[in-house]
Amino acid sequence: MTTTSTPYHAGERAAQARAGRTDRADHAGRSIRDTIPAVAARFLTERRMLVVGAADPDGRLWATQLAGPAGFLRAADERTMAVAARPAEADPLAAALARPARVGTIALDPAGRRRMRLNGSSVPDGRGGPDGPGGLLISADEVVSNCPKYIQRRTPLDRPAAGPARAVATGSRLTTAQALAAATADTFFIATVGPDGSVDASHRGGFPGVLAAVAPDRLRWPEYPGNSMFMTLGNLELDPRAGLLLPDWETGGALLVTGEARTDWSEQARQAVPGAERMVELTVTGVVELADATPLTWTGPEYSPAIPR
Repeated sequence: MTTTSTPYHAGERAAQARAGRTDRADHAGRSIRDTIPAVAARFLTERRMLVVGAADPDGRLWATQLAGPAGFLRAADERTMAVAARPAEADPLAAALARPARVGTIALDPAGRRRMRLNGSSVPDGRGGPDGPGGLLISADEVVSNCPKYIQRRTPLDRPAAGPARAVATGSRLTTAQALAAATADTFFIATVGPDGSVDASHRGGFPGVLAAVAPDRLRWPEYPGNSMFMTLGNLELDPRAGLLLPDWETGGALLVTGEARTDWSEQARQAVPGAERMVELTVTGVVELADATPLTWTGPEYSPAIPR
């Protein structure tokens, strides 16, 4: 639980202290709002994709993506984001978001290297889009504009012939092809859950290979220097549940992974990858591979200059 003196819960405070970043976190925490500023409202209307994290009916954490034309996201008022899209039936979060749910979201602008988190509570909105299954209304608890670090520059391209999202593979472990897709990814997203059931979605980026498939049921990645809030690692201090989204930028598909993660804070772990401050390992318990996850593809990446070399 947060208090009136800090926007952070006990897990975030513990992670900040372990990293020696409490003072920086206090400074960064001043940017956390519970309303959508006018500049953020304008930002939303221009976006083509939204990452959403939530728990499925069995309590497993997943991260998925929604997409639409510019304007499919908008600030209905200073406390509410309207989303003219909802996960397709094949998506593991379809049932969860068809009813009230706690969610974490990221509105991402890869072309401009900008991102905005909005975490809160979602309810179905029957109005939705003209051709979609309805939409979402998300009431904001936390609104945070993050720095451009580790975002690969990409521009969206429409796929008019895209069909509805469909699951092409499901399982409890990664196949060889899925492990290869993970090992060559340069971007992924992670959903975690806080002590009060709140959900956060965060972004990770690096050169291909930043996400290592060390076994069919294990993924590992470095944590590079960030904004010092430790919203992801703070949640993992208290609850290991996590979900990863790996977009396929070339085809519009996506790989969704759920499991439990732990952070290795040891000096040995830090030395394993150049630029890493710590390592995180996810034990995989569920995998869903989607084709036509979005009606978008993206241009090839221009890698972030912030990535350690």
